[in-house]
Order: sequence, then structure tokens, then C-alpha cells
Amino acid sequence: MQLSYFRRVAAGGAVAALTFAGAGALTATPAYAATSKVSVVHGIPDTPVDVYVNGKKTLDNFKPGDVAGPLDLEQGAYDIALTKPGEALDKAILTVDDAEVPGGANISLAAHLDEAGKPKITPFANDTAKVDAGKARLIVRHTAAAPAVDVRAGGKPVFEDLTNPNEAKADVDAGTVSADVVLAGTDTVAIGPADLDLKEGTATIVYAIGSAEAKNLDLVAQTITGLHSAPGGVPSGTGGQAGTGVQTWWYVLAGAGVLLLVGGGARVAATARTSRR
Repeated sequence: MQLSYFRRVAAGGAVAALTFAGAGALTATPAYAATSKVSVVHGIPDTPVDVYVNGKKTLDNFKPGDVAGPLDLEQGAYDIALTKPGEALDKAILTVDDAEVPGGANISLAAHLDEAGKPKITPFANDTAKVDAGKARLIVRHTAAAPAVDVRAGGKPVFEDLTNPNEAKADVDAGTVSADVVLAGTDTVAIGPADLDLKEGTATIVYAIGSAEAKNLDLVAQTITGLHSAPGGVPSGTGGQAGTGVQTWWYVLAGAGVLLLVGGGARVAATARTSRR
């Protein structure tokens, strides 16, 4: 892969949240509720969770490293809670109250650790703009309890000084690239190397998850397809299946249950909190 084609575009988590918040104003009308494509990424290590939405259990034993979705979710406001499997709702380890889901967006909600190692949920607005022929989009998100890092491809830094919970992205030649993550400004490898298969007309989103102190840093990948310049499809997300399988997850969430983890709305940054045990 020609690394010279990388062009860096960095966006902070706050910017992503603002983009997320504004998306609903584009298509919402009183008569027709606009929808968004929502995927969920579990990046809190060693912490499988049960997910509650508006007081009802929606997902059992959602495991670290899994990606669920995407679902087409109507805009609205919801209460979200994450508990350890089998524990009561009043012992939630993370809650989000009155979280807003906009309409007309493609969103990933990352449950992860902040730089200090505390669990949080960060919404990211996914870039689904078309890519040129022969190109793919690479997006890297720092969602680990770790200091600033550089992301290298083929041994050369392409994204530098990336901090939690920020992202960097570039449109690159489609193909396979060997990538690793090093401490910013050094050659000290924190994660990888790993081979990334960047298919033409897709966006590959790579999340750095885990904790540097606990020595369990890892990568989770999500893929969004349908970004070819020529007409031929509607962008949609794909990723690893949840512990119960994406199909099972889908049916469990049917009807009132389709609210899974929609707590990545505009107010996540303001309302997410870690509950005291």
C-alpha cells in the first residue's frame, strides 16, 4: 500500500458528539420519525454486561470485544443502564439518563475506559461519505486507558499523538496494511502489529481498547460498507457478533426492545456517570 496517500483528519470525541447531536435536525418531522443506524462496540475489558433500556433487560452477557448492529433506531430519548451479568438494576456500573438518539445519522457507541481507567460511553458519528475508486477509509479511535499514541502502517507513523477519546481518519489505497500502535514519539509497541484488510468502498474503524496498566490493550474492528463512488448500495455497518449472535440480538430487540444502548446521544458526555456500589 502506498502510504503517501494517507491524509490525516483528526476529530475529538466532543466534536463527534456535537455532530451526533445535530444530525437529527436534518430529517426529523412531526409525522415521520427519522432513524439512525446505530452500532455498539464493547471495549471495557474483563467486564461482560447486561444492558437495560428504560428499566427492562435488553441484552444478556454482552462481551468485551464484541460489536453489535447496526440497527435502524428511531430518534428519541432513553434511559440506559449497564450491570454485571445477573446483578440488579440498582447496582448498575454505568448509567445514561434521557439520552438522545438523533435521526439520519450513522453512529457507533463505544463503551470503553477513559484515560484514567473509568468506564464511559462515547458516541462517534461515522463518516459515510463516498470514497474514490480504488480507495478505502481507515478510521482509528483511541478508546483505551492509555497515554497518547502514534498509529503506524508499515512501520511509519500515519496518525500521531492520538489521545482518548479522539479519532483520526484517512482515505487510502485499498489493500492489506500491517499496522501497530506505539507510545507517542517512541518505537515502544503498545498494540500489534495486525494486518488490516481495507476493502475498496468500505470504512474500517479500529478501536484501541483496554488498559495499559493492566496490560490488556487490544484492537476491535468495525466495517461500514457501501461507500463506493458509483451508485450501488446504501451504507450500512457490519462487525463482530455479540455473544448471543447478531440475529438473536436483533430479535430480542424487536418492538419495545430496539432501544439497545441508544444512550450515545448528544447528552452522553454530560449525563454518563459511574454508579456507586
